[in-house]
Amino acid sequence: MTGPAPHVWRPAGVRWSDHGPALTWVAPGGAPPRVSPLRLGGTPSFRVGADRRCLGVRRGQRRIPCPDAAELPPSAHGGQCPACQALDRSSSVAADTVPDDPQPYRVYLAYHGTETIKVGITAARRGIDRLLEQGALGSVFLAEGPLMAARRAESVLRTGLGLPERVMSPAKRTARRAPETAERRAERLSEVRRAALASAGWPESLSSTGEFPIVDHGPAYGLPDGGIHPSAEVAPLTPGVVVAGTIKHVIGSDVYLATPHGLVLLDGRLLEGWALGSAPAEAVTDAALHPVAVPEEDTGEQLFMDWGTAG
Repeated sequence: MTGPAPHVWRPAGVRWSDHGPALTWVAPGGAPPRVSPLRLGGTPSFRVGADRRCLGVRRGQRRIPCPDAAELPPSAHGGQCPACQALDRSSSVAADTVPDDPQPYRVYLAYHGTETIKVGITAARRGIDRLLEQGALGSVFLAEGPLMAARRAESVLRTGLGLPERVMSPAKRTARRAPETAERRAERLSEVRRAALASAGWPESLSSTGEFPIVDHGPAYGLPDGGIHPSAEVAPLTPGVVVAGTIKHVIGSDVYLATPHGLVLLDGRLLEGWALGSAPAEAVTDAALHPVAVPEEDTGEQLFMDWGTAG
């Protein structure tokens, strides 16, 4: 196996903050990290480099490099090798391996479709960033308190109301095709919130300093009431291909680009770990494209052409 390309920046995923979505980068040679904002109307254009490597493990503000600089397959949805994924989960709130985390947590409801309201927890300091990163179309916080109390409440709502704790990407993307109105999303969240707060077994150590507002995320995403209907999605990348276009929507880690081929979905997780460089401003997408899976109930016509990979 050849070594990784030296002195290249590698994307580490799409992250959300008060400034909106941005593509984060792992710096070469210990240089300070950087971010590239993903603003609606922006025109990113990049060429895929020679290799895709594991990004290692993040601990607080530090990133510990992968000791093997492991090569990743193009189809990997994320920038870690299996060994680094396992190390990540060995110190993870999501895996319940750090039950003594002292920071406060919030219990939330996230809207992913009228019949799909999930329950989860997030560090209070992150605000709604966690909800935006998972692509929720709307959300509401229920209460705040210690980690294990928040975990207990999450379990109570999963069991008592049958709320899922995870929603897969295909279901989220299907919901975006017919997202309902902001008013209807708020109504559904309000209904489930009332039922959640009335559930038996709610931990006393969780508190609410007044009713948290229901937040609709449609404006942040550029989500129209008529939904998003991409004509294709970018296939796993290969060295030398170009991805370019105008950003129409960013939802979670998904970036929707207007291109000469129509509206194209780029899963930001497919970028992680690649050596990427800039492409000329006039460049057009020549990466392989796949048809978008359309739900059976969607009767609209879906046109697709396989433009393949140039070269």
